[in-house]
Amino acid sequence: MARTKRNWFWNILIIITLIACLLAFVVHYKNWSKIEESQFKITSGIYRQTIPLSEFDSISFVQKLPEMERRHGFSWLAKEKGIFNDSLTNTKVYVFVDDLRQPKIRLVHHDSLKLFLNYSDSLKTQEMHEFLEGIIIAEKENPN
Repeated sequence: MARTKRNWFWNILIIITLIACLLAFVVHYKNWSKIEESQFKITSGIYRQTIPLSEFDSISFVQKLPEMERRHGFSWLAKEKGIFNDSLTNTKVYVFVDDLRQPKIRLVHHDSLKLFLNYSDSLKTQEMHEFLEGIIIAEKENPN
């Protein structure tokens, strides 16, 4: 019985591909957000947004995302991340949604730019909504 020689190149390539796919999944798995230096920062993998707190215009809860065309991004099960075009206004919309079945925060900033976000934990989404709403109310009452 002759033993066949396996090509090590293809084995290494398969392992590297599996590691790259696993890494892409891990960095996009959830949304990371923080507020520092008067800016709201949200990151999910290669998608990130930095918005000055003074530029927030309005915030609300929505049950469904509006109709949008994907510029680039991805959808997987109940997650949706990326940059989209609003079909009605043809403006750029950033989407950081961890669970499509739960309410999403709709944040309008710089007069017309929109950002939709939620977390897999609905309580964290509610807390973030209340916190951002407080910032918007305080900014309207005391503009600097």
